[in-house]
Amino acid sequence: QVQLVASGGGLVQPGGSLTLSCTASGFIFSNYAMKWFRQAPGKERELVAGIGVFGDSADYADSVKGRFTISRDNAKSTFYLQMNILKPEDTAVYYCAAGGQFYSRNYDWWGQGTQVTVSS
Repeated sequence: QVQLVASGGGLVQPGGSLTLSCTASGFIFSNYAMKWFRQAPGKERELVAGIGVFGDSADYADSVKGRFTISRDNAKSTFYLQMNILKPEDTAVYYCAAGGQFYSRNYDWWGQGTQVTVSS
């Protein structure tokens, strides 16, 4: 069965960095765009970043452009979200997803979340 397992979340101070990972199984990873979403308490789910199948196309939410970088390693069926210059408003549960166009909110599969908390 399809699994998307996210990891790497934690508590970080404002201005700090974290790297999230999501390892996929149960489907042909290199055939699918991959995405990171996030949801903070009381807020709507937000598409943070998406990456195309070859890793040469990416799209970002305006709120994270210039600070976050999405990447993938098709040989490892894993993709990443490098988060720099973190702000308190980045605090959320981050979810990985697979499928759809890399720039769209559509997806075929959804993984479990990892909590990111930015606080001093």
